[in-house]
Amino acid sequence: MAKNLLIVESPAKAKTIEKILGEDFEVKSCYGHIRDLEKDDMGIDIKNNYRPRYIVPADKEKVVKELKAVAKKSGEVWLATDEDREGEAISWHLCEVLGLDPVTTKRIVFHEITHTAIKSAVTKPRTVDMNLVNAQQARRILDRIVGFELSPVLWRKMSMKNNLSAGRVQSVAVRIIAEREREINAFTAVSSFKIEALFTANDVNGKAVTFSAEGKKQSTAENAEKFLQSCIKADYTVTDIQVKPGKKSPAAPFTTSTLQQEASRKLGYSVSRTMLLAQKLYESGKITYMRTDSVNLSELAMGAAADQIKSQYGNKYHQARKFKNKNESAQEAHEAIRPTYMDSMTVEDADCRRLYELIWKRTMASQMADAELEKTIAKIQISTNKEDLTASGEVLKFDGFLKVYMEDRDEDDMSEEEDGQEGMLPPLAVRQKLPLKEMKAIERFTRPLPRYTEASLVKKLEELGIGRPSTYAPTISTILKRGYVEKRDKEGVKRDFRILQLQNDKIEKLVEQENTGAEKSKLFPTDLGLVVTDFLKQYFDDIMDYHFTARIEEEFDEVARGKMQWSKMIDDFYNPFKKDVDNTIENAERIKGERELGIDAASGKKVVARMGRYGPMVQIGDVNDEEKPRFAKLKNTQSIETISYDEAMELFRLPRNLGIFEDKDVTVNIGRFGPYIAHDGKFYSLGKEFDPYTISFEVAQPMVVEKRAAKEQRTIKVFEKEKIQLLRGPYGPYIKQGLRNYKLPKEKQETAADLTIEEVKAIIEEVKANPPKRVPRKKKGS
Repeated sequence: MAKNLLIVESPAKAKTIEKILGEDFEVKSCYGHIRDLEKDDMGIDIKNNYRPRYIVPADKEKVVKELKAVAKKSGEVWLATDEDREGEAISWHLCEVLGLDPVTTKRIVFHEITHTAIKSAVTKPRTVDMNLVNAQQARRILDRIVGFELSPVLWRKMSMKNNLSAGRVQSVAVRIIAEREREINAFTAVSSFKIEALFTANDVNGKAVTFSAEGKKQSTAENAEKFLQSCIKADYTVTDIQVKPGKKSPAAPFTTSTLQQEASRKLGYSVSRTMLLAQKLYESGKITYMRTDSVNLSELAMGAAADQIKSQYGNKYHQARKFKNKNESAQEAHEAIRPTYMDSMTVEDADCRRLYELIWKRTMASQMADAELEKTIAKIQISTNKEDLTASGEVLKFDGFLKVYMEDRDEDDMSEEEDGQEGMLPPLAVRQKLPLKEMKAIERFTRPLPRYTEASLVKKLEELGIGRPSTYAPTISTILKRGYVEKRDKEGVKRDFRILQLQNDKIEKLVEQENTGAEKSKLFPTDLGLVVTDFLKQYFDDIMDYHFTARIEEEFDEVARGKMQWSKMIDDFYNPFKKDVDNTIENAERIKGERELGIDAASGKKVVARMGRYGPMVQIGDVNDEEKPRFAKLKNTQSIETISYDEAMELFRLPRNLGIFEDKDVTVNIGRFGPYIAHDGKFYSLGKEFDPYTISFEVAQPMVVEKRAAKEQRTIKVFEKEKIQLLRGPYGPYIKQGLRNYKLPKEKQETAADLTIEEVKAIIEEVKANPPKRVPRKKKGS
C-alpha cells in the first residue's frame, strides 16, 4: 500500500515528524515558499482585480519536481506547513503546484512537535483556510505595490549610487528611529541638585552601619548651597517609621515580541538571531511555535508547570495564573512560547541552550507565587529648617517567582532616580537622634530618551500596532541592509558636575567628571535614512502615518477573519496612492538634503553639507562656478544635520602629505572605498583602527613597506598597458581587470606566469560569454 505524503516547511521538522508518524507516512520538506510573484510588471494584474501572477523561482524548481514525483506515487498528500498566515499560503501554493484540490486536501496544524500533538492533529485534519491565504496574499500584494511604485520615485528624485527602496512597514520603522534621533539632537540637558545625607546607626548586632537618606531636589546651585547652609549645626531626629508589605508579580509567558526584547536585554541577541535559534528549538520539538502574539498557556501546560514547580521548589511556590492578551487581535487559540516538556530544564545544543533556558525560566515563573516584600520608610527631621529627609529600605520576605526569574527593563522605562534595588535599613526608632556623617548636593542632568535597540524598536512597533510577529525580524534586517539605519556603539563624552559637601559644619565645593552619552548596539538613522524619511513624509503622508499603517494591519486581520474582501481592500488603498505617486514624479523637486553651514573665509564660497552620489559630504562652492567645487566625505560618526562649520572645514585637510619615502610623497586621503595611503602611484587601504586625519608618517611608512611586499607576493604578472594583473588568491591564481576578477581554468593555473596578454584576454572573453552559475541562497525553512 502506498504511503501518505506529509509536506512540511523545513527538513529538520520533517525528520522529527517522520519518527513520530512511523511507516504510514513519508515526510518531505518544501523548504519554505515554493512560489513568488513575478518580477516583471510587479507580478500583479492591476486592471484585473489585482490578480497575482506567481512563478516557481529557479532555486525551487528542483524541490517542486521532487515533490511532484513523490506525490504522484503517494496514497494521499497531507499538508503540515506552519500554523501562521505564511504557512497557510504555502499550503495553498503547494495545492496549486501539485494539482491538489484545497477544498478536499487534508491540512493539519499543531503548536508543538510532540507525539501527542502530531497524532492528535492527524485525527482532526481540516482543509486550507482561504481567508488566511487571502490575508497573506493581500499583505504580499500591497507591499509589492508600495515597493515597486515608491522605489522608482526615489531613484528619479535622488542621485545615489545604490538602488534605493521604500516599503510600507520599513519606511515607518525608519521614521520612528529618525524622530527619536532628532529629539535627542534637539534635547538640552537641565541640571538640578540631588540632596543625599549619610547617617550611622547600629544594626541588630550593635555594629555601626551607614545608610543614606534623600531630601527635596534643589533646582539651582544657589538653592542647594542655601539648603546646606540651613543644615549647619542641625540635629537629625527620626519622626516617623512606616513598614509596608508589598509584592511583585511575574511577567506573562513569552510572545514573539517579548522574547525578542528579553533575549536582547539579557543575552545581547539580535532579533534575527533570536528567531533563528527559536526556529531550531521549535523544529527539534523543544518549544511551542515561536511566532505568536498570545500569552495563553493550555491547561495541559499549566498542569505540567505546576508539577515541575511543586517537585522542584515545593507547593508554596506554585500559583496557577491565566494571562489575558491586551492585544485584541491576538489569537487566543495559539499558545505563548513555552517549553514542550516542562521537566526539561535545558537542551544539549550549545547555541540554543541560553535561549531555551530563558524560555523555561520565564514559563515557570509565570506559574509561581508572588514575591513578598517589606518596605520601610523613615522620615528624618532637620531641626534647623524643619525639612524632612527620607530613608527607605526593602527586605525580601519570600522570594516566590524570583527564585527562578526576574524580567529586565528597557532604558525607556527606568526613571533617572533608579539605581537598582534598595538596600536594607538598620533598626530605627521614632525620636531617635542620628549622627550625620556628611550631606551632599550632587548635580544631576536630565537625559534624553535613549536611542532604540532592535528589541525596543520591536516593542514600539507592537505598541503602535504596526507589523505582526512574523514581520519584526525581516523589517529590521531590511532597514539595516538598505543603509537607512546602522547599528553601532557611541562613545561617551566627559562632563563636569558640581558637588556641594557639608561635613563637620563646613561646606566644600567640588567639581568631578562623569562619562555621559555612551551607548551600545543602538540604532542610528543614517543621513540617507533621514533624507528619504523627510521626502516620503512630505509626499506620501499616508504611507508614513503610524495610524494609517496600523489600520492597514487591522484590515489584514479583517481579511483573515473573512470579514473583508482582499481585492477591495487593495483597491481602496491603491487608487489614492497611485495619484500621489504620479503627482510626486511630476511635481516634486529632487532630494538634496542640503544644509548651509557658512562661508569659506579663503574663497568666499558657500559651504554646504548634503547628500552626494556616494553618501553624505561637505561641498565648498557651486557646480555653476567657474572653478570646480571641492568635496569632502563625512566621517561615519558625523551627520549632515549636526555637523558644524569648523568640523566641516577640518574635513578639507585631506589629502595630507605625511612625508617623503624613497624620494616620493606619502599621502593619506579618503576615496570611494574608504581611507587609503598613496605612494609612488600605488594605493594601500587604511584599516578602521587608523584615523586619516591624525595618522603620522612614522606609522604610515612601515605600512607602505609591509603592504607593498604583500602585494608583490600576490602579483604573478602585470600587463601595464592593458591594466590587467595576474594575482595569487586564496583559491588559486586569477585575473584582475579593473574591479572585476576572472578565475583561471584549472589547466592554466600551474603555468599562469607564462600566459601572454592574448591568452589572458581570451580567458576573460570566455568567462564573460559563459559566466559561472551562482549557487542560490536557501530561504526560510531550509
